Amino acid sequence: MTHSVGTSPRRATARATSAGPVVPGLADGLPSASDDLLATRAGEGDEEAFAILVRRHSRPLLTLAFHTLGNLQDAEDAVQDAFISAWRRLPDFRHGSAFRTWMYRITVNRCLNSLRHRPAPVPLNWVAEPAAPGMRSSPARAAEHEALTDALAGALGALEPQQRICWILRELQGLPYAEIAHATGTTEQTVRGRLYRARRTLKEALGPWR
Repeated sequence: MTHSVGTSPRRATARATSAGPVVPGLADGLPSASDDLLATRAGEGDEEAFAILVRRHSRPLLTLAFHTLGNLQDAEDAVQDAFISAWRRLPDFRHGSAFRTWMYRITVNRCLNSLRHRPAPVPLNWVAEPAAPGMRSSPARAAEHEALTDALAGALGALEPQQRICWILRELQGLPYAEIAHATGTTEQTVRGRLYRARRTLKEALGPWR
């Protein structure tokens, strides 16, 4: 079945991120159905099934996009474009990989395309752990914590984009190596190599704080 390329995925995205209840009209139990079932239904043109997929996967995809691009607006655009692309391609989705992994791969490609056209520094102060109460109460400790945060942000922002993406998927989102390899269109060996180089870079950059 051919999907309309109009506003259907945009409507589904808006519906999925609204604060309202689950959209009525779905079969009982569908909101908790597997991704495979929902993807099959969405591939047949079911916008409600697609809205559930959007709601289920938007947050981790937006996290990946923001941490890669360093700009919330660009991240939101990349994720919306990824879902629109997925909606159009769902009739041809053969379930050769998990829907989540498929969406990661589409989003990774959108982010890399954006970076090719707009290389940008990435403000990565989001990776720092909250300061302990005692640290916040001490100006010296607070300054040290801020300096460490800045050093970590600079090191992460300087990583080659593919290394940064692998680091985000592994260290922040806990994906296994095989899934990262599929999401990035490479091999587990390449993923491990990129992670090794990313971790080595971070270790060297943070040497003064060890």
